[in-house]
Amino acid sequence: MFGSQTSKLKLRTAGIGVVGKDAFGDFVRAKLAESGMLMDYVTVDAGVKTGIGVALCKDNDRAILTYLGSIDRMDALNVQEELFQQARHLHIGSYYLMRKLQPSFVEMARKAKANGMTVSLDTNWDPDENWDSGIWELLPYVDIFLPNENELKRITKQPTVGQALELLNDVVPITVLKQGERGAIAYSQGKAYPAEPLKVGVIDAVGAGDSFDAGFIYGYLSGFDVSTSVQIGCICGSMSTSKPGGVAGQVREDELLRRLLKTLGEAG
Repeated sequence: MFGSQTSKLKLRTAGIGVVGKDAFGDFVRAKLAESGMLMDYVTVDAGVKTGIGVALCKDNDRAILTYLGSIDRMDALNVQEELFQQARHLHIGSYYLMRKLQPSFVEMARKAKANGMTVSLDTNWDPDENWDSGIWELLPYVDIFLPNENELKRITKQPTVGQALELLNDVVPITVLKQGERGAIAYSQGKAYPAEPLKVGVIDAVGAGDSFDAGFIYGYLSGFDVSTSVQIGCICGSMSTSKPGGVAGQVREDELLRRLLKTLGEAG
């Protein structure tokens, strides 16, 4: 969903992954290609089933039942060397699900930084609830860390958001805390930059965090300041909830910029 949203915002995006030779894999590839994402580095493996997740929701609580399948088939061999010379940013998502790649993430991030790239990380939930798996070796190479409140406190093993952010302050230049219906707050160099979500009719919140990430990275790579980038993230995250399926509600660049100007005008 991250790559779908960045592609719709006209960031030339190459997805790296593995899908099975099955209906789910065909669907994922078709949807990502439809968004404009480059599919050259998405491998179809007939020996594995495509990984899927089922969201189980009750009231304000949600759990995701995940069949790893092809998600756990990813390893360092899927990450082609040429990408480190061609790209300017590396985004790592679902860190805890990609177990075979975990030992390689530090070297990948180090290589990205050596080639002048920036790096962002969204771990998502750890199904084993260990909240480590080498994450602290990776974080010093990360420019933008994008957790929600529960993930932040568990990864840092701190009881409060404030203590968690204080611990991260000297490790990661920008931490962006996603707060769902309350919006988001970015923290950088001791300053906080809050943003509220758009008021939209929420149909499906699945993937909103990934769309938020994509919006923030779009703002960051486009030269917007941290405060504006958080606003952009909130617009993208909010709009993704307006239609079912995670990607149908994602905004294109022209609509995003119109909504951004309106939001900034109202704030000013």
